[in-house]
Amino acid sequence: MNILVLNYEFPPLGGGASQVSFEIAKRYVGKGHNVDVITMGFKGLPDFEVIDGVRVFRVKALREKEATCETHEMLSYVISAIFFIRKNIDIQKYDACHCHFLIPTGLVALYLKNRFDLDYIVTIHGSDIPGFNPDRFKLEHVFTKPLLKKVAHQAKAVCSPSHYLKDLAEQNIGIAEIVHVPNAIDLGEFKLDYSKPKEDIILSTGRLLERKGFQTLIRAVKDITLPCEVHIVGDGPYRSVLESMAVGSETKIHFDGWIEKGSEPLKDLYERASIYVLASARENASIALLEGMAAKCVMITTNVSGCPETVGDAGFLIDYDDDQALQGILIKLCQDREKIDNYSQKSYQRLIENFLWDKSIGKYLTLLHKSKKVKPSINPVIE
Repeated sequence: MNILVLNYEFPPLGGGASQVSFEIAKRYVGKGHNVDVITMGFKGLPDFEVIDGVRVFRVKALREKEATCETHEMLSYVISAIFFIRKNIDIQKYDACHCHFLIPTGLVALYLKNRFDLDYIVTIHGSDIPGFNPDRFKLEHVFTKPLLKKVAHQAKAVCSPSHYLKDLAEQNIGIAEIVHVPNAIDLGEFKLDYSKPKEDIILSTGRLLERKGFQTLIRAVKDITLPCEVHIVGDGPYRSVLESMAVGSETKIHFDGWIEKGSEPLKDLYERASIYVLASARENASIALLEGMAAKCVMITTNVSGCPETVGDAGFLIDYDDDQALQGILIKLCQDREKIDNYSQKSYQRLIENFLWDKSIGKYLTLLHKSKKVKPSINPVIE
């Protein structure tokens, strides 16, 4: 099958959804399919390259930052992608399209459906759904809801990596029969050295945005002396505020900046960290949580959005912005090595049982095979 993948963000651009789209594309190739990705260009990145068998085309866009993208920059991708496809791509050769995000990327998929009759499926990721981001795109969603509905209703299937986002999309857009396809991880690629002894390190990773809750972690440790160090990995517009908050902290706090996914420095931190914290206000199906679980860390996250269904009973949950609850958990963990060992094994076991890629890729391929151009050759059960 020839599959066209659309995502305005693709590594190294963007956050978790970017990496997810790459992981899925690689696994399509691994199953014997041909995959082309059309994504957003950025300074220093080649217009075309082949990565792990995936052909990546980057179109011109106005994007200024690697980690975040603004509305007008997204729109520039939509316009450029459509013009690029019309000029350079034989769209008839594709059997189906996998689009990531209802908007902006879904607008390209909708155009291809109406212009070339190319069927598509969509994976929603969070920021494309009204009500997910309290701090971004609220005004945009007032005007784009009709477009979201149109993209969703013309799709062969709409997929959600979390039950939380599935429910939110059904409530706020009116999409019915959304398919739950969990995000996952490949332990063969995210390969860690489990023989390394765990150290007294608390790790937190992600885009440095206010809603990600790094400030909660800083407040939790700033006024007490814990026998550990905090490492915050990532970059973003909230970094200077966080660094100011961390000044004078009694527990040592390191800002490690942006570290490339899969790089040895990042793997080293995961291997040595005992505790992983994601104190976010909103997550769909966090890859960062899965990486923490794969690293056999004790997991602490918030009891909101998609976080509880990821961690389950294999970690600790707090209210968003509750630094006192977080502080209490950290103090108890630092005093109880046996509890750290027990919960590190629980988080890893939950990952193994629920969040590996083979099952999720099978679901996606079943949906793509429902394209009018391709007859089903497999029939796994879809939730």
